[in-house]
Amino acid sequence: MRLVWFRNDLRLADNPALRHGCADEEPVVALFIISPTQWRQHKMAPIRQRFMLAQVDMLGRELAALGIPLHLLRVETFAEVPAALADFCRELGVTRLYANQAIELDEQRRDHGVTAALAEQEVSCHWLNGCCVLPPGRVLTGGREMFKVFTPFSRAWLKALDEDGFVIHRAPAPRGEPLPWQPLVERAFVDEMFGELTPDPRWPVGEAEALRRLHVFLEQAVLDYGETRDFPAQGGTSVLSPYLAAGIVSPRQCVAALQQRLGARPQSKAQPGFVWLNELIWREFYRHLLVLIPTLSMNRPFKPETVALPWSWDPDAFAAWCEGRTGYPIVDAAMRCLNATGWMHNRLRMIVASFLTKDLHIHWQLGEDYFMSQLIDGDLAANNGGWQWAAGTGADAAPYFRVFNPTTQGQRFDPQGEFIRTWVTELADVPAAYVHQPHDWLRLKGRQDYPAPMVDHAVARVRAIEMFRDLEKT
Repeated sequence: MRLVWFRNDLRLADNPALRHGCADEEPVVALFIISPTQWRQHKMAPIRQRFMLAQVDMLGRELAALGIPLHLLRVETFAEVPAALADFCRELGVTRLYANQAIELDEQRRDHGVTAALAEQEVSCHWLNGCCVLPPGRVLTGGREMFKVFTPFSRAWLKALDEDGFVIHRAPAPRGEPLPWQPLVERAFVDEMFGELTPDPRWPVGEAEALRRLHVFLEQAVLDYGETRDFPAQGGTSVLSPYLAAGIVSPRQCVAALQQRLGARPQSKAQPGFVWLNELIWREFYRHLLVLIPTLSMNRPFKPETVALPWSWDPDAFAAWCEGRTGYPIVDAAMRCLNATGWMHNRLRMIVASFLTKDLHIHWQLGEDYFMSQLIDGDLAANNGGWQWAAGTGADAAPYFRVFNPTTQGQRFDPQGEFIRTWVTELADVPAAYVHQPHDWLRLKGRQDYPAPMVDHAVARVRAIEMFRDLEKT
């Protein structure tokens, strides 16, 4: 008996673990482990948990149609998984386990424990690369070391991909008669966790939906992506991040579809489609870094010396940022959108992260954790990489003097205030000429329904730069 263990790879197509598990006629069973306590410890957003379980429900139904039963285990923490999995394999007579590699530290420790526990009962474990186009350790410097800087990583990644190539594997063929599937909504443990498993209609699950979004983006927006991706009021991005984070679509599928759309894989910024490909390479870079530097999974900065920065932990200022009450319209609109939808446009993520760390001087860990607690696409590697980039503690050549001006960012990327008015309803009637700095206009109207700016950006910027310069002197 072979066991395929699904984790953040909830798809049938281009799934190495499933493909290898179904490589011969030996019977196959599938497994998904629900770990509510561990998920809470990892700050996993409830909206992401619901999205993931809704996809598990669809996956179970699709596997059942292929004659492959999907079993569900509730194991509260990762530390308990090895013993629970050993019992499960013993009960079903499993001799081989197939799973796609995890890159996060806690997950790697869990998997090492599983390998050891199953070895005692002669169950072999096979770990495949399903989360990256190129596995961590494949893209190396001339000195055979993993990269810590993005630009040379990007060049080496493109070269390695040209050398290796890749194949997109189809879903497995049916392996027997269709099996029954009990929907998750009928299972008691789901009711206990959520009360009701109701997927958000803004985020339909399914591989077909992920591929539909991918192909719509490639047909309608990828050629203009470099010009439109920074404007949150426009539909210029792929909005695929929740599907990538849950593994409903693979990064290889994204690269293959881009290549098919363009007729060739773009190799430089001058070529159409490269800007979006470069975003996929950034995703790979942060995942490779997480493997190279395990302390990134432990709330430690990429640059060790920055642990000495005198960050603030002001709870009132942090709450104002979380709730969208900073008095800076683009920041407040972005945070209110996040809280309402579980998603935020990438340009806005940079703006609000810069504001928290460089204007309020609040520790980036608070922002990183808050994002994870809200985002439907919460992914440790990308989230940590983005926050440390914004904070000036991450993988960047000279980041400390990069301080976004929230007002000019709003003026540049939401010039008419369309996005702002959508989410900051107090400003719905403010003319475009005043929407980014509405306070004088509101005062003339005798209104006090929108907060004053909580900090002076010019002063806060100087203080942020001083923090890093003082660090260099020590």
